[in-house]
Amino acid sequence: MLMFEIQRYKAENKKLWDRYVSKARNATFLFYRDYMDYHKERFTDYSLMFYKKGHLHSVMPAHRDGDVFYTHMGLTYGGLLMDVNVTTSDVMCLFEDLNAFLRKEGFKKVIYRAIPWVFHRLPSEEDLYSIYWKCQAKLKTRMAGTVIFMDEHLRWRKDHRRRLRLSQQSGIRVVRDGSLSEFWPILCDNLQHKFNAHPVHTLQEIELLKSRFPKEIVQYNAYKDNQIVGGLTFYVMGHVLHGQYSGTNDIGKQTGAMEAIYNQVMYHDFPDIRYLDFGTSNENGGEFLNEGLINHKEGYGGRAVCYDTYEWDVQDIEI
Repeated sequence: MLMFEIQRYKAENKKLWDRYVSKARNATFLFYRDYMDYHKERFTDYSLMFYKKGHLHSVMPAHRDGDVFYTHMGLTYGGLLMDVNVTTSDVMCLFEDLNAFLRKEGFKKVIYRAIPWVFHRLPSEEDLYSIYWKCQAKLKTRMAGTVIFMDEHLRWRKDHRRRLRLSQQSGIRVVRDGSLSEFWPILCDNLQHKFNAHPVHTLQEIELLKSRFPKEIVQYNAYKDNQIVGGLTFYVMGHVLHGQYSGTNDIGKQTGAMEAIYNQVMYHDFPDIRYLDFGTSNENGGEFLNEGLINHKEGYGGRAVCYDTYEWDVQDIEI
């Protein structure tokens, strides 16, 4: 007999979903529907809501692609969202019921993108324990993120300290809540020349998200002689400050614009933030480590946190 009633998310559940996300111990604002649904036309949403004895127990952002259940490839991370009342025993049963549900719905495989522990408000790895024992989940990919423990105050590497002094001598001015439209051409040019890539968000998309989450998305720009020379787009995620986008032009590189912004952010504007997350430094799905990029991040005092994705075959699970 199943312990959980599993229902697909529907638009009329938005308030209930968002209310749960607001109290979940391992959620960030990425899981509010106003963020998840900005690109809903790209994915077939298959987010799930788990009920126990008629009460909403937990939720799982997800989408479907053929016979594969993803959690969630349109987001940086995903997985089961849990409040403080969710127990390990509950989650063990939940994944048993989930496998039965997914098999009935015609799925053959699950790709499970876990939430790195650094984003947890309280310990929240019940899902990792459960998918190992109940789903025979295997590690599919592992990405190297870089995180600073802010209260450790690790000294910047010599080259970063030198460029910070240069930014001060060059009169670099840092502006919080700067213009996204001014920064975006610099960002796009950087990504194109370095990685032959584009930002995940278009300018129109990031401006839309900024309008929906004005406190959570913060743009810092650096100026020299009133001309923008670089910028950083931050996501404020509770006790984590996540660097979503960064870029400088040639003048910004020469005058330490990035160091000026990080100095302002790390030592002045966010005294209560515990972690500064630089994101991952991988290419080809994690296979290639961009040593130059991660070396740059580690120079500020960051060290590795893993971003893991797991997989299992639903059809192979004994139910």
